[in-house]
Amino acid sequence: MDTDPTRHVLVVDAANVVGSVPDGWWRDRRAATELLRDHLTVLARSGQQAGGPDAGPGPGRAGHRIVLVTEGKARGVGPAPGVEVVEAPGEGDDEIVAVARREVASGAGVVVATADRVLQARVREAGAEIMSARAVRHPSA
Repeated sequence: MDTDPTRHVLVVDAANVVGSVPDGWWRDRRAATELLRDHLTVLARSGQQAGGPDAGPGPGRAGHRIVLVTEGKARGVGPAPGVEVVEAPGEGDDEIVAVARREVASGAGVVVATADRVLQARVREAGAEIMSARAVRHPSA
């Protein structure tokens, strides 16, 4: 299926992105994930591209979405304006791959933010592109 150039999805591996910066996230994973969600909300509202102009789908414009996938102790984080939250029923990586596959099959351009090399290979096989976890956390990275 051809990619629809007007539809883009940024899928964020919450556990990996939160864990990309040693800022004490391990003390309260859910709170750290809520902070990430809030940061993504700002990106969605501003239309700023995470990681710079060529790094991803540029959420916040018509046809662009952000999906934050949570797991484990970060479950229960609710959605926010511009940010959908998907709770993985099991392994977060499996849910990220499933979301990527669904979105690619629907014709969307998909970018997954993660530093997990095994997950990167899996989502590339599903037809998605990769963005650095740190680029989502710190757009200038």
